[in-house]
Amino acid sequence: MPFPTETGRAVLTTNIVVFSLRDEQLKLLLVRRRNPPFQGCWALPGGVVGEDEDIEANATRKLEEGTGVSGVYLEQLCTFGDPGRDPRERVISVAYYALVASERLQVRSDAHGEDVGWFALAELPPLAFDHAKMVQVARQRLAAKLDYSTIAFQFMPERFTLSDLQKVYQMILDRDLDKRNFRKRMLAMDQIRETDEVRRNGSHRPARLYRVANPQEVQIIK
Repeated sequence: MPFPTETGRAVLTTNIVVFSLRDEQLKLLLVRRRNPPFQGCWALPGGVVGEDEDIEANATRKLEEGTGVSGVYLEQLCTFGDPGRDPRERVISVAYYALVASERLQVRSDAHGEDVGWFALAELPPLAFDHAKMVQVARQRLAAKLDYSTIAFQFMPERFTLSDLQKVYQMILDRDLDKRNFRKRMLAMDQIRETDEVRRNGSHRPARLYRVANPQEVQIIK
């Protein structure tokens, strides 16, 4: 959809902060802009919401059209409406964030962008518009929800060890966690199920594999 100009009304858009764990780092999916403003800069996927289009449906559609990513956990983050956030005209963006295990990703190039790429959060390039602020807010939301939800499980493959899960928490929080306390907490949550499978790593003791009890849902832990 072309960007409307000089309409006299605010334009509504969506942007999606897509997180995944790749190469043992928390990474962000970005697209490079082909057109002004910020031509050649990296940006978050998203686009203009149609007049009769549901906002979340737009976010899902734009994410799939722009990157090929679909069927992922998507949650509304907040609304960004600074009057000067877009130099063309007044644009209000509803931001979402998405979480996906790297094994489920098949990313492809965007029809409106020169490239699609993954970037470590510690090494992000300059971002278009106020997208850096969106990423910061999304990162804070993700870390906060670790304390009271199963949101980290969205990053997990179908089978995983407790050590794999601990690495996910540590990458999101950017700090080490006590192994014994972490395992005790995860098992007490009753949100993962032990399988009959184990993973063998050389001469080390085989590690039990687990699965998420409700992989399509993020559970709130009271």
